Amino acid sequence: MTTTPPPPEEPAEPSSAPAPPHPSATARAGRSVASAVLIVLTCILVPISVLAVWMHNFVLDTNRYVATVAPLAKNPAIQDAAVARIAQAVDVRVNGLEVTTDLANWLKSQGLPPRVADLVQNLTPQLDAAINSLTENVARGFVQSDEFATVWTEVNRIAHTAVVHALTGQGRGAIGVEQGTVVLNLGTAVDRVKKELVDAGLTPAASIPEVHKTFVLFTSDKLAEVRDAAYWLGVVGNWLPLVTVLLGAAGVLLAHRRRRALARTALGAAGACLIVAVALVVARRYYLDHLPPEVQSKAAAAAVFDALLRFLRVTLRTVIVLGVIVALGAYLIGPGQFPRAVRGTTEHGAVVAARWGYDHGVRTGPVGTWTADHRRGLSLGVLLVLALVFALWNHPTVGTVLLLVLVLLAALAVIALLAASGRVTRSEEQAAQNV
Repeated sequence: MTTTPPPPEEPAEPSSAPAPPHPSATARAGRSVASAVLIVLTCILVPISVLAVWMHNFVLDTNRYVATVAPLAKNPAIQDAAVARIAQAVDVRVNGLEVTTDLANWLKSQGLPPRVADLVQNLTPQLDAAINSLTENVARGFVQSDEFATVWTEVNRIAHTAVVHALTGQGRGAIGVEQGTVVLNLGTAVDRVKKELVDAGLTPAASIPEVHKTFVLFTSDKLAEVRDAAYWLGVVGNWLPLVTVLLGAAGVLLAHRRRRALARTALGAAGACLIVAVALVVARRYYLDHLPPEVQSKAAAAAVFDALLRFLRVTLRTVIVLGVIVALGAYLIGPGQFPRAVRGTTEHGAVVAARWGYDHGVRTGPVGTWTADHRRGLSLGVLLVLALVFALWNHPTVGTVLLLVLVLLAALAVIALLAASGRVTRSEEQAAQNV
């Protein structure tokens, strides 16, 4: 009986569907995307956080605002503008023609010839010039005095609530906000000048009624449009910087190459702040080139603009320098040829110095060996302490960053020397035991 062999099995057709991705690869890709998103978001939020801190700690803080604008009372451009404004207010109220006309009529009533009275009336230009000169001298003397500085500070303190109103729509004060223009009432200064004019013998100045002459502090036709943004920046000023730091830390921790991610985050934040700093320069030029007629002095407007934005500019520069330094530090601890050469040279120098000290009787003993065993932890601890100092520093500047960097470098140098000394001591002790 013969058996029929089974037919050969046909080869299975290859499947056209791709193999499912490995779970670890999917998680890795997801972490990379999340890290990139968080880092980009951090770079965007850093300049916004700086603006929020400026709005909350400067614009909405009366003491800081007054401390910022108080030095403007000694600014020559502000003083010139104030003198012109005060003199203009007084000149409107003291009319030389009216005085000479009254005097001429009185002389006529006393029986003097009309020709003499007319000569008196012709003295109107000279009288006006004398009054203007006297008024300007008195006004300038007052504006350059400590009394004006006190008045300027007091009025600005009272007026601060109106600055808040100008930017947030809330509150009122001694300065008004009309069609995007923030003005300061100089009525008090005019009253002081009026009194000095009367004391100087200019009796007609006593007839000057109460004057509310205004001094333009700031003007912009976009003021109403930015009120909502200013309000929210003031609201989030306390916690937005913290949220930004946490987002940046999360983005770096999720990255597979954390050192590179840290450098990119630092450079991105510095670049974003640099863009804002350049925008402020452009905005300043545009603002000064488009001043409305009610602004009496371009130099005074520039002085006020610079004073109001000084803290913001300093903070932006600080963040830019800090970002560059952090990125440079992340690069120098990396595996590149140049960073390795820098670290090698530093280590060699520390070992040479430690060897020289050991040969000359300078030995660190247990401190050096302990430092050599715990060098990494000590270096990290110093870095964290200085980071905490920077975080708690009240309004740090570029000088603050450079000072902390110098302290960090000095601390790392001491740790390196102690560690090298410990290694040299240990090697010498082991060599002595072997002998």
